[in-house]
Amino acid sequence: MKSLFRLRHFLRRYWAQTLVNLLTLLVLTGLNLVLPALIQRVIDIGLVRGDVGFLVNTALLIFGIGVAHAGFTYLQRYLGEWIATHIGYDLRNRLYDHIQRLPFSYHDHSQAGQLISRCIEDVRAIERFTGSGVVELIRVGVLMVGITTLLFIQNSRLAPIALLPLIPLALITTDFGRRIGKYFYAVDNALGDLSARLQENVSGVQVVRAFAREPYEVERFGKANRTLFNARVRVIREWAKIMPTTTFLITVGTILILWFGGPMVLRNEITIGELVAFNGYLLLLAGPVGQLTWLVNAAGEAVAGAQRTFEILDTAPEIRSPLSPYPISPGLKGKGIGDRGMAGKVEFDHVDFHYQGETAQALEDIHLTVEPNQIVALIGPTGSGKTSLVNLIPRFYDVAAGEVRVDGCDVRQCDLVALRRQIGIVLQTSLLFSVSIRENIAYGRPDASLDEVVEAAKAAQAHEFISELSDGYDTVVGEKGITLSGGQRQRIAIARALLMNPRILILDDSTSSVDMQTERLIQKALDRLMEGRTTFVIAHRLSTVRRADIILVMDHGRIVEQGAHAELLARGGLYRDIYDLQLRDQERFREEMETLKTNGAPKVKAHRMEGG
Repeated sequence: MKSLFRLRHFLRRYWAQTLVNLLTLLVLTGLNLVLPALIQRVIDIGLVRGDVGFLVNTALLIFGIGVAHAGFTYLQRYLGEWIATHIGYDLRNRLYDHIQRLPFSYHDHSQAGQLISRCIEDVRAIERFTGSGVVELIRVGVLMVGITTLLFIQNSRLAPIALLPLIPLALITTDFGRRIGKYFYAVDNALGDLSARLQENVSGVQVVRAFAREPYEVERFGKANRTLFNARVRVIREWAKIMPTTTFLITVGTILILWFGGPMVLRNEITIGELVAFNGYLLLLAGPVGQLTWLVNAAGEAVAGAQRTFEILDTAPEIRSPLSPYPISPGLKGKGIGDRGMAGKVEFDHVDFHYQGETAQALEDIHLTVEPNQIVALIGPTGSGKTSLVNLIPRFYDVAAGEVRVDGCDVRQCDLVALRRQIGIVLQTSLLFSVSIRENIAYGRPDASLDEVVEAAKAAQAHEFISELSDGYDTVVGEKGITLSGGQRQRIAIARALLMNPRILILDDSTSSVDMQTERLIQKALDRLMEGRTTFVIAHRLSTVRRADIILVMDHGRIVEQGAHAELLARGGLYRDIYDLQLRDQERFREEMETLKTNGAPKVKAHRMEGG
């Protein structure tokens, strides 16, 4: 329940509406408590004494109370749902904003489906409870206090007898509330797993179809669905046990009133109207008490949702800007640090790094100095630490030991947004959003003009194919850019980075998904655009490696060789092995293509790698 109490902070913005809602609830409760007393007077005065005028006046009064009750009920329901909807709106925004600030290490171990489930289903459970559950819970509490008081005022001997069944009911409900929370937590986790399965399958639908694994995926989804089904059935089973018990205990209360109250009427100790009113008050309590199990059920679901929600909100971002960051120009065009301008010097000072939860070092004792405007190529076996190294420059992760410095400043002392705006990144797998091509290119600079977007697209050799699309730069791409080929997506991603005009470029094998002709055009554009910038390239092609000022050969998280192409070949180490296994064939193929072109042979069409 502590998680639910924490929601009061979200209620502070709506204290006026909450106050009106509570006052409306008190008015409704008062109107409900008046009705049994009026019925008593109708019987004892109107019927027994035969006072027709009293009957008519009382009927009109009850009608008026009914109209007022309907109006206040509308107001109370509207305000309750209005407050709940706003709390859900605020909570979802808060969750989404917080998720954006969580470090990469958190997302490395989190399932997207679980995060989606918490932002939607768990918040919806909180909404349902705050919209109607809380109000009903307060109403039940007020009614129980009010009715108990009135019962003792009417007849102090009969009241304890009538309320006797409520004691075991309270004990059963309390035990139910204690157990149901953990059951709903299991339901929410199972729902998150199911969402993760669905999200993963939809994202990888091409792989599933290509390997004809539909039956396997259906079975895998079915297991997750069965887990959710079993978790929900457990909740329903517990709820089904308590509902008949509640109804039975209320019935026992009515029987006790008639059993002990009937003889009291015969002995003229109470009137028939008083007995009817007494039973009316108990029946008035029966409805809310009967709802108590539903309220506890809704509360359990909300508690589980709040617990899972605050698990995210309580996760403090490990990587954040310092309180007094080193001044970096906020400009998006690489205007530099402070008044000196960013030079682009990058240093790794005996850096160690490992991923969260891993004991093995991803990087070990990395010592490196890259002067401004140099091109650095990183090469090595898979898992050697190339991507880990470049991820430390924009501070996607923090080092375990040592320092990563940009222009002599430890990146941990820089403002994150300002630092990352000076770094352009093109990943090997280019992610595009389901918006227009223009918006994708201008993602880092939403205020960029169309001319600037076109200029960046031309530099990335993307303008030609964009112009041929039905709506040009306003063409909306499919989810993750699925309607474009791999090479087209890569060129748009390069244009997106180039529009930022950064001082430091990080290219993760950015030409790996294009054909040779497109690669040559992109390389020409990059040659011009890398001038005056420090560039890190994770390379798998010889053309990229040979152009680098520094080649870093990495293995098991260490820099094992460092130097220029010819120098490293002459050493005969790991670089020579990689060259012989992977790069020599590329060089021979390129030489053959150049020979054919020089001799005027028929044009050889390179195999496209763009998925077209």
